[in-house]
Amino acid sequence: MTQPPSIIAIIPVLNEEQAIGKVLAAIPAGLVARVIVVDNGSTDRTAAVAAEAGALVVSESQQGYGAACLRGMASAAAFRPDIVVFLDGDYSDYPEEMMSLIAPIVEDGYDLVIGSRTRGVREPGALPIHALIGNRLISFAVRALYGAEYTDLGPFRAIRFDKLLGLNMQDRTFGWTVEMQIKAARMGYRILEVPVRYRRRIGSSKISGTVGGTVRATVKIFAVILKHLFTGRTKESE
Repeated sequence: MTQPPSIIAIIPVLNEEQAIGKVLAAIPAGLVARVIVVDNGSTDRTAAVAAEAGALVVSESQQGYGAACLRGMASAAAFRPDIVVFLDGDYSDYPEEMMSLIAPIVEDGYDLVIGSRTRGVREPGALPIHALIGNRLISFAVRALYGAEYTDLGPFRAIRFDKLLGLNMQDRTFGWTVEMQIKAARMGYRILEVPVRYRRRIGSSKISGTVGGTVRATVKIFAVILKHLFTGRTKESE
C-alpha cells in the first residue's frame, strides 16, 4: 500500500483571536500532520488561542503576508512534508474543503491547486465589489502577459513542497500569491483551479476591507506582475 502523503497547513495570522480557533477546529481530523500558525505581530491572544488548539505557533516580526508565508515554509521544512496547504486565519475560507485541493495533487499529479472564490459560492459581501474588480483586473493581466488561465488569487491553495521550494519565492507582501502563480506557470507546473466557498471573514480585513487598502494591494500586485515580466524577458535574452 502506498504511504499517504505528509501534509502541513500554514496559516499566517495578525490579530485573529476571534477566528483562529474556529479555523483550526474546522480542519478535517487526521488530514494534516501539523498545522503551523505564523503570528505576524498580533497584539491580542491569537498566538495563545492557536497554541491551546494544538497548532505549532511561530513568529515573524516583519509584517507582510509574504513574510509570514516564508516563515511558515522555513518551519515546515523541518518536517519534510510532501504537500503544504496555505489558508487564511480569518475564517473566510472553509478548511473542511481542504481535501478538494489536496486530492488532485495526490490522485492526478497536479503540482499546484488553487481554490477559486470566483468559481465557487460566495456569501454576499464576502468579496466587496472593489476587491472583485481588482481581482479580475489582475487575473486578466496575468492571462494577457503570461498566458496563464487564472480566475483568482485566493489564499486557499495546496502545492507540492518540493515544487514550492523550486519557485524560490521572494515577495514579502501582497504579491506572494501572484508571484507563486506566475512562476508556477512559467516553470510548466501542472496547475488546477477548483471552486471553493467563501464567507464574510470574522473582523475587518487588513487589505480588502477598504477601497484604499484594495487599491494599494492592487498597485503592489501589478508591480510584481510587471517585475516578473521584465525579469523573465531578461533571462530569456541571456
